[in-house]
Amino acid sequence: MFQSKRPPIDQRKFTSPAVDAIIGDVAGSIADPELAWLFGNCFANTLDTTVTFTPDHNGKPDTFVITGDIDAMWLRDSTNQVWPYLPLVNDDPKLKLMFQGLIHRQAACVRIDPYANAFYAVPDRTGHWAKDQTVMRPGVHERKYELDSLCAVLRLAIGYYDRTHDVSPFDEEWLATAELIVQTIRHEQQDSDEQPEPAYRFQRNTESATDTLPNRGLGSPTRRTGMSRSPFRPSDDAGTFQYLVPANAFAVVVLRDLADMLELCKLAPALQASAIDLADDINRGIRQHGIIRDDRWGAMYAYEVDGFGSHYLMDDANVPSLLSLPYLGYGAVEDPIYQNTRSFILSDDNPYFFQGKAGEGVGGPHVGLGWIWPMAITMRALTSTDEDEIVDCLRTLVNTHAGTGFIHETFWKDDASKFTRKWFAWANTLFGELVYHLYRAKPHLLKQPLR
Repeated sequence: MFQSKRPPIDQRKFTSPAVDAIIGDVAGSIADPELAWLFGNCFANTLDTTVTFTPDHNGKPDTFVITGDIDAMWLRDSTNQVWPYLPLVNDDPKLKLMFQGLIHRQAACVRIDPYANAFYAVPDRTGHWAKDQTVMRPGVHERKYELDSLCAVLRLAIGYYDRTHDVSPFDEEWLATAELIVQTIRHEQQDSDEQPEPAYRFQRNTESATDTLPNRGLGSPTRRTGMSRSPFRPSDDAGTFQYLVPANAFAVVVLRDLADMLELCKLAPALQASAIDLADDINRGIRQHGIIRDDRWGAMYAYEVDGFGSHYLMDDANVPSLLSLPYLGYGAVEDPIYQNTRSFILSDDNPYFFQGKAGEGVGGPHVGLGWIWPMAITMRALTSTDEDEIVDCLRTLVNTHAGTGFIHETFWKDDASKFTRKWFAWANTLFGELVYHLYRAKPHLLKQPLR
């Protein structure tokens, strides 16, 4: 009844025996046949369809990972697309080289421009957004500065080292890239008055307000808080206020982890100290400015603040989000402030939480009101300690793929047959990560029917 939607073996972009073996093991343990089929289609989707791997490119492995239906590589997406395969990296030498290649490629992209979010495979290519009013360089697809993009580059490298204890990717070029990332994050701690000649401006001729920045491309005013600016969100939408709390929380985690990794590798002691100092400074900013007290929900995280006392209470489906904080390593699920924030996010007080006939979940301004993101449903399950809630999330995901066998960017709250982005690899592999996580941590949940 459920035939595989994976490409034929000879048409797959990258194959991993370790990944294919896990698909068989996990799918074989799932009671619901549609859930097993969906996992089988989705888990390897990044490898099947988006990876271009070259074992030897100027003496190093090289890996380019497109996001899916857009022929460019986002730093954030590419890390998240391959992240679920990290537990298998020591079981497959080719997979290990694929990770090394992506670490090298991401670092090379950052050296082209640390303010860019997406890149082309060919370094001299210019594309659709070449006329944006910013400093567009060849090889850059889009130059929306998002703090989490730089954090994602560090997360991939740290995650690889944690699994392999292999220091080979961390050569002088990579260390220079890590230094550039720390310098950029530190520079963007400055407030509006401290930047007479800002390093970053962005404007676009567009009908969408979320695709450009106000104040001649500088964004909304900021006052120094210790946090670092992120003019754009992980959705690629412009923020309302520039201190994006979940992105700054993500930065705290990866900067501390970077320092730990460098210490273990006996590398770059000055960079270790700089990363720790920056992480501590940002964290103080979050604790002092990013936590507000709401009359209904109590102490909770704001989504964005500006340092002048203004804050925005919402959450967006794209990760890093407030919902994803424990998943990213910032605090525990049981933390009262997180739990208060989570209760707000999953309520009608969050302007981007939608409920309808097809399901309920978090959306965001990127697609618009009433469109639910399966990614947020997956993240809700990954950050839940309630087994009934986790099963409800699985049930919704199985019921909203509209017969395609893949996870979409969004679906309409009252009709899942209306959806956006049929080929969105991050959503597919994040769903696969959830099921693989349950297989290892709560296998009994996969052995019960969803109907």
